[in-house]
Amino acid sequence: MHSDMQDATRTTTNRNDSPTGTGTPKAGSNPADARPDHSGPNPSSTSEARPDLSPAALRRSLLALASGAFILGAAEFVMMGILPQAAAATHVSIPVAGHYISAYAFGVCAGTIMLICGRRVPPRNLIVLFMAIAVVGNLGSALSTGQAMLLASRFVSGLPHGAFFGTATLIARTVAPRGKEARSVSMMVTGQTVANMLGVPAGTLLAETLSWRYAFGLLAAWAAMTIALTIAWIPRIPPIKDAGIKGQFAFLKHPGPWFVIAAVFGGNTGLFCWWSYVSPWLQNVGGWPSALVPALMVLAGAGMVIGGIAGGRLTDRWVPGGTASLSQFIGVAGLLAVFFIPGSRPETAVLMFIIAFSMFFNSSPQQLLMVQAGAGGGELIAGAAVQVAYNFGNAMGSVIGGAALTATAMNYHSIGLAGAPFTAAAGILLAVYSRKYEHRRSAMDRLEKVEV
Repeated sequence: MHSDMQDATRTTTNRNDSPTGTGTPKAGSNPADARPDHSGPNPSSTSEARPDLSPAALRRSLLALASGAFILGAAEFVMMGILPQAAAATHVSIPVAGHYISAYAFGVCAGTIMLICGRRVPPRNLIVLFMAIAVVGNLGSALSTGQAMLLASRFVSGLPHGAFFGTATLIARTVAPRGKEARSVSMMVTGQTVANMLGVPAGTLLAETLSWRYAFGLLAAWAAMTIALTIAWIPRIPPIKDAGIKGQFAFLKHPGPWFVIAAVFGGNTGLFCWWSYVSPWLQNVGGWPSALVPALMVLAGAGMVIGGIAGGRLTDRWVPGGTASLSQFIGVAGLLAVFFIPGSRPETAVLMFIIAFSMFFNSSPQQLLMVQAGAGGGELIAGAAVQVAYNFGNAMGSVIGGAALTATAMNYHSIGLAGAPFTAAAGILLAVYSRKYEHRRSAMDRLEKVEV
């Protein structure tokens, strides 16, 4: 089924003089030339095989990747909506059941290690592996008989998360037409935003009407379907350059990736001070009845979908660092409004949409920045690092937001003020990054040559 795509594959040669493919000057060159050259058109920074796909084949490839993103996005967040039912079924309290959420986050961080051994594996095969793990983890969650089994299953479910997004970003960028890489990545990420818009509310509805186990059973079946879509629709792409174990982490010797990683962590820390408690915030500040919260979560999901698509389109027209910085400052404005605005139903609904928009407006630019930073053998690890920082930020934001509520006698305005400094710091870091490294209007011109 892939013979037509494989035959059409054309490999672009690396015309960069750097042996690393990152724009680093040759040994013995003038030290003044150590800065990236921003004059004239830049060739590709890496030797990569770009499948010459038809528009229909490209859409199918991105749909398969978006399906995988949907699985992982839903698996990550669905527990928040079914926590009471899962706690009752496993005979633990709500606070203890919160560990089912943490177990997934720990799995995300641990799963990145898989990519160390995956550098010689074709990216499509890695996606199949990640979806197989998702089948096992979600099926185990659906069949869990007690706390220990559910904790272990949630940990397994989280293992492919960061590794998937790092690999899927590489695939989406590779199959995209030149100049539309960010848009391609944003379409892949859309699967995760749709999971928040539809998957999580659907899981909550299943838990309330049938059983919380059906939510995980459905995700396991969807992951199995995604394996078939991956094999059928995603073209064969060669493995990344084998730079060895140390070479996969060489990108961390440069300051640029640390700007992005710190910004992802700080931005999500601030936003999740609010997002972790969005349901009680809506009820206590906005006066919404609990029965309408699932509908409002669909509204938030719509903001995430629109934000993700808009961020990808702006990145292709501008620069990824600048786009991501703008996103963080939109989040800051929203968090400050949470603190200062008294709150009503219309106000809280609008604020939730705006902040949700900002949460995914930066997804594709940040993923692209890190995948490019790892060019030369570290692309997968670099892309996964975004998700690791994201999940650490989620966990930290929940703790800080909870501390703010405790310190203010459950004043839900306080979570906005608690989170704003962290997200503002993220915006500043990305603005500094953009000023330091991004000198072109075209995002791909910068991506193809700049060394970070």
